[in-house]
Amino acid sequence: QVQLVESGGGLVQAGGSLRLSCAASERTFGSYIMGWFRQAPGKEREFVAAIRWTDSSTYYADSVKGRFTISRDNAKNTVYLQMNSLKPEDTAVYYCARRTYHRITYSPEDFGSWGQGTQVTVSS
Repeated sequence: QVQLVESGGGLVQAGGSLRLSCAASERTFGSYIMGWFRQAPGKEREFVAAIRWTDSSTYYADSVKGRFTISRDNAKNTVYLQMNSLKPEDTAVYYCARRTYHRITYSPEDFGSWGQGTQVTVSS
């Protein structure tokens, strides 16, 4: 079972930036999809962004499009989430997840491996 370890969360003022990292304990293959989800208190876990490893196709939730960028580093088995122009409503625990199938999906149930999460807090 792969281990996913997130880092980079923290407290930032509105308008600021953070970069999250997710390191996988094993190689990520071309057909896999790596995703970022978030969960705010009292809310369901929601899709944020995803990247298909084989061709670097990227997908974003409408709420973060134009502000967040997902990318990957093959050599380091790491996926990143660059978050700019952060808003208080971006406050949540952010989770990295892996799907071992090439077809994109935005449902958390379709991702089989998860990290422990990293807290992002945006103050107004």
